[in-house]
Amino acid sequence: MAETKHRAVRMGIDVGGTYTKCVAMDNLTHEIIGKNEVKTTHDDKAGVAAGVVKSFQNCMRENNISPEDVVFVAHSTTQATNAFIEGDVAQVGLIGVAGGGLEGLLAKRQVTLKDIILDEKTGKKIRIFNEYIKKKELNEDTINAAVDRLIAQGAEVIVASMAFGVDSMDEEKLIYNVASQKGLPVTMASDITKLYGLTRRTRTAAINASILPKMIATANATESSVREAGVKVPLMIMRGDGGVMEINEMRKRPILTALSGPAASVMGSLMYLRASNAIYFEVGGTTTNIGVIKNGRPGVDYAQIGGHDTYISSLDVRILGCAGGSMVRISDSDVVDVGPRSAHIAGCEYACFYPEDQIVDPQIELISPKPGDPADYVVLRLKNGDRICFTNTDAANVLGLIDEKYFAHGNANAARKAMEPVAKKLGITVEDLATRILDKDYEKVSACINALAEKYQLDRDGMRLVGCGGGAASLVPYCAKKMELPYSIPENAEVISSIGVALSMVRDVVERVIPNPTQDDIRDLKKEATDAAISSGASPDTIEVHIEIDSQTGKVTAIATGSTEVKTTDLLKECDDAEAEQLAKEDFGPKVSNICLKEKTDKFFVFQGDRDDKHPIRIVDRKGFIKVQCSDGIVSKCKVADYDKEVERMWEEEAIFKTDSIIRPDYFICFGPRVSDYSSVDLAQVKLLMDLDLGDRDPEEEIIVVGSLNDVG
Repeated sequence: MAETKHRAVRMGIDVGGTYTKCVAMDNLTHEIIGKNEVKTTHDDKAGVAAGVVKSFQNCMRENNISPEDVVFVAHSTTQATNAFIEGDVAQVGLIGVAGGGLEGLLAKRQVTLKDIILDEKTGKKIRIFNEYIKKKELNEDTINAAVDRLIAQGAEVIVASMAFGVDSMDEEKLIYNVASQKGLPVTMASDITKLYGLTRRTRTAAINASILPKMIATANATESSVREAGVKVPLMIMRGDGGVMEINEMRKRPILTALSGPAASVMGSLMYLRASNAIYFEVGGTTTNIGVIKNGRPGVDYAQIGGHDTYISSLDVRILGCAGGSMVRISDSDVVDVGPRSAHIAGCEYACFYPEDQIVDPQIELISPKPGDPADYVVLRLKNGDRICFTNTDAANVLGLIDEKYFAHGNANAARKAMEPVAKKLGITVEDLATRILDKDYEKVSACINALAEKYQLDRDGMRLVGCGGGAASLVPYCAKKMELPYSIPENAEVISSIGVALSMVRDVVERVIPNPTQDDIRDLKKEATDAAISSGASPDTIEVHIEIDSQTGKVTAIATGSTEVKTTDLLKECDDAEAEQLAKEDFGPKVSNICLKEKTDKFFVFQGDRDDKHPIRIVDRKGFIKVQCSDGIVSKCKVADYDKEVERMWEEEAIFKTDSIIRPDYFICFGPRVSDYSSVDLAQVKLLMDLDLGDRDPEEEIIVVGSLNDVG
């Protein structure tokens, strides 16, 4: 690539269990400029921060990136997750506040927490010390006395939680100010979430507080090192829900970074691969992360930490103990299981990456990789004394499923030699053994995919698999073939997480319980979410807010996303009609016929085809992203002034009547550069949200309304 004097570079660093990887990308074209990886520095006195800085500095030096070139730098972190796993947490002092009477008695129980158990087996836990102050007695003196008592018991951080604190934060702020003056880190429960549910909100705040001291220390070390490198832009940290936030925000809410590793791979799939609708796999050596992207948005749910429900949104990722390096378990007659232990746990090489000429006289040994494991994991003792094992990667190589271009490609003959003794023992061929191994994985993977498809009501006809991570080719092609689904494993799949960090958007979420929300309620919520995203580092001109209303619970969610700088140029090539149609045809698949361009605007194409008695739809934007998939639906173009009549017509005419219910259409509207999703069971709420988006647009502007007929029964 020709080097320009002033290029804009985005840098993303992903902290993995084994390696910390940095990727530098051109801010405009998203071309990869360079990569660097170092071993993750778990044992360094600065912790994983040392590896983050080292990979970052190496990548800058090796690719002649000057500090002024860097317009964005972010990293994911495993530190919060590891702290909970390892029990490396601070002791928490909790000050609960509530009013008087019966309401106060009930609230006192809810703001008084027991120790939070992180691991039943090891007994690792977050130690909690409790103080309670009646609201009418709350002042600086009573707070000081309570804090002193908590410190005397061993509290290292303070949590302030008041009943109905989401309605008024004044009391929690007073506790925050008093405790901060004593030099203690403090978490306000209402700063973490604005949802009711006092016990859960308080517990979430306590979990957050328990990792504050360590996370602040790491944040300070990382930020100072980035500054020493001459980079002036704010350091961003990956959140577990797929967004990033400025390091100053992370200092308040480090719990939001939990599970940011899997989130990075999702955002890489979403932004870099244009995977608007997919089941994505990140296949490592030991575990496989599986999640969903639907209509350009990843599946998100509340995280559980140590088995405890929280109010922390994170990507809905299922973690399976079968991956590229998973070992095989056998009985006298069959393959019992694959995983969850992997080759590196047993200190063994994969057979396909071991010199073939040294695999001589392999003898079967059955071991327990870790104390307490079943003693039926296969390793092979070689004549030279080495022990190796065969894995999913070996099985896939034997079956010829891994193309040479993939990271997991190895020597199939070496794998075959290692698997031969076990095949003989079981009375089957090596190919049969390889197939049985991958079938065990398929059972787990397919069950996970089916559960996600049901939860997110995925269009089975539009489902595809995207494989990322170094071990992707060992599992994805086999499972895709068995499920009759298309798949892709992209270039740079092994660093997709770092790419995801580099391309991430600032994201912030505000949630409220508002039964029957008005336009003013939602407008206020949108403003609050916008302000939160700006505080987290988003440029105001880039922010978009998506509103979701849950009619059953009354919960209203505002999701604000934006970038850290205004992009004045976008060099991603635009599609013409023919190119867009080809992309739509590929996404429709071979079973859809009579595909045609139904409607278009200057920003979107809407294609429709026929399949049996249904009329599937794809909305494609000018950059070639499939923005929406519908298995059946209708398309209409109208002016902004007439949209409400068109929506009402579809609501009445396109309803599907079942014996015990009526299924109404879900709506998507293409207007300006946006396609907005209005999925709701209530027409009044649908129109409320549409009015907010379309009310100030030119009444003569032409828009496209799509009604999705989602009859999943």
